[in-house]
Amino acid sequence: MAGVTADAVPEPPVDDEHSPGRPAPGPATIRPRATLEAAGELLRALSAPVRIAIVLQLRDSGRCVHELVDALGVTQPLISQHLRVLKSAGVVDGERHGREVVYRLVDEHLSHIVLDAVTHVEEE
Repeated sequence: MAGVTADAVPEPPVDDEHSPGRPAPGPATIRPRATLEAAGELLRALSAPVRIAIVLQLRDSGRCVHELVDALGVTQPLISQHLRVLKSAGVVDGERHGREVVYRLVDEHLSHIVLDAVTHVEEE
């Protein structure tokens, strides 16, 4: 990545609805390489259609695997595989309730990323 160095100075957060009152970086703001790599990993974790559907299902409340299977019409092993990817990327977290694990989004920002992408495609 040309122009991005490992020792780039971190910039303050972007001024948007999630961090009001902070100055927005200019268009030429260079983020630290580690930040860009982590963002790339996050986007890769969100890139599969089933994982996008899972994130959309988890927007409003936590769900267990069988609820995701029923809602999305895919097999339990496939849902579990995708949940592992999302969990390892820090997108979802699971909490055991008896014999079931309820999965939730770790951060509301993650649903915004997915919803914005879906909305953008629907508007085209």
